[in-house]
Amino acid sequence: MKERPLFLLRGTVDNEMTPIWTSPTVLVWSQYLLNSFRRWTGRDLIARFESREGDAEALFGAPFVVVSHGTEPDPVLNYGNQAALRLWEMDWDRFVRTPSRMTAEPAHREERRRILEIAQARGYVEGYRGIRISATGRRFLVTDAILWNVLDDRGRLAGQAATFGTWQDIR
Repeated sequence: MKERPLFLLRGTVDNEMTPIWTSPTVLVWSQYLLNSFRRWTGRDLIARFESREGDAEALFGAPFVVVSHGTEPDPVLNYGNQAALRLWEMDWDRFVRTPSRMTAEPAHREERRRILEIAQARGYVEGYRGIRISATGRRFLVTDAILWNVLDDRGRLAGQAATFGTWQDIR
């Protein structure tokens, strides 16, 4: 069976493959991510465009990781830009079906849960570092991460996100 491209989705029209960032859901979620980051930190995560399409494409193509999950009791990943998909060694379809706790080894999940609770209470946390694991079992240390609450257009909690540009493999 032929493997699907990492950054494309099968569309509804003629089963055509389209870039992930053009999905209506991703367009909206990208705005939530960017607007929430600005709200909590007072900074922009990327240089903003005059269109949500431009913002979504730039966020997806950013050279740093952006990842998020929803508000389910066991939150599931709902966004990963291309840097995140590469780092966790997953395609989009697999990524967005993964419980976010699975991005950390069992020994590191309590620490991860604790920092997410702090971010939820404060709105965001800067300077986080922690060990994560890819789908193939490759371990890596994340440093200088920012975690923040993702709010919808009405200001309601819609999930949590993280970004970081520095990581190193752990042997």
